[in-house]
Amino acid sequence: MNLFDLDNSTEFKPLADKMRPMSLDDFVGQEDVVGKDSSIRKMIESDQISSMIFWGPPGVGKTTLAKIIAEKTKSSFHELSAVTSGVKEVKEIFEIAKYNKSMGKKTILFVDEIHRFNKAQQDAFLPYVENGTIVLIGATTENPSFEVNSALLSRTKVYVLHSLTNENILEVLHRAMSKVYPNITLDDDSFNIIANISNGDARSALNTLENVINTITSKGHKKKITKKDLETVLHSKTFLYDKNGEEHYNLISALHKSMRNSDPDAALYYLARMLEAGEDPKYIARRIVRFASEDIGMANTNALVQAVSAYQAVTFIGVPECNVNLAQAVVYLSVSPKSNSLEVGYMKAAEDAIKTAKEKVPLHLRNAETKLDKDLGYGKGYMYAHDYGGLTPMECLPEVLKGRKYYEPTDHGNEKNVQAILKDIEKRKKNMKI
Repeated sequence: MNLFDLDNSTEFKPLADKMRPMSLDDFVGQEDVVGKDSSIRKMIESDQISSMIFWGPPGVGKTTLAKIIAEKTKSSFHELSAVTSGVKEVKEIFEIAKYNKSMGKKTILFVDEIHRFNKAQQDAFLPYVENGTIVLIGATTENPSFEVNSALLSRTKVYVLHSLTNENILEVLHRAMSKVYPNITLDDDSFNIIANISNGDARSALNTLENVINTITSKGHKKKITKKDLETVLHSKTFLYDKNGEEHYNLISALHKSMRNSDPDAALYYLARMLEAGEDPKYIARRIVRFASEDIGMANTNALVQAVSAYQAVTFIGVPECNVNLAQAVVYLSVSPKSNSLEVGYMKAAEDAIKTAKEKVPLHLRNAETKLDKDLGYGKGYMYAHDYGGLTPMECLPEVLKGRKYYEPTDHGNEKNVQAILKDIEKRKKNMKI
């Protein structure tokens, strides 16, 4: 083999590179972006590519899409990584693009991790994108609304790529087995485990598959790989966690109940069990947001703020760095005073709402939009609270529910103050003479 041909040989390519799709028909997932009626497919078919940005987590096809566009269009294609490239490399491509334009040829510039370029570097693209010297395709794992200059963002179309589903990952893995490892078999459990721990990242799944097969087959001529083999290679049963199985629900239940029981150590342990096993941190963050209102609520209104902030942090930072953001939220919620008054109150209200669904809204609470409404008594007797110091004795519930109480605060944390406020409101209403 000619040494100069090494770069073009598939023998030395990682499995993920060998399996990179060469057309949209081979592309797995992202149907809303690359489906048969998608704008990207139409642009490729008509060879009318416009500047765009692909936003999504690692391993979902951002670079692959750019390469497919380059392959299927009659353009000069250049690729840069914002991590390793600087102004010099960018200027060189601009000069090539200007020459191509003078010769009637388009230039596509793909910039991976475009958010890593600073404001001045991003500004440099503006005139060349605007006058059509280059077609810019950026890829980013960060929200472009925050990380890409607004001027550049306004000249591009953002396409959101989502984490691949387990079904997508399994399809990718089966393709790799049939194409690259036709003489080796994996049992279903092994496929499912690799798909689960990939966290929607096709590159990660293929890398895991390659490492497992290389490790096991290097020790002999074994042709069938089992779950036990996989466990040996991965060194830990933690990674056999099934995000769709019973343990998934057991662990999130344990986290929830540990926080409810004000046990931050147990809560941190179950959080770590899930995160280290590859659980989607956004799933955990969503459950934490629910917990903040269900089990703390008005006892500490900052709990919801903390939980929502944790979810935002997970979105901004991603894995693995977001683990400490979730840890902060979990500990904060664990040590907060607890109350389920909101949950209990809502369920009572919901029960009554279903039973009394045919009850009409009291006339004095209705808006009189027309003369007929006024003639029918809409709004008659309504008391505008601001005219009475922010409080009136007016009844707001339907007649059949008059005097019903749904929210009954405890004396835990801030709810003790809420309890006092409600008692004061009730007393003031009774003493009002209107």
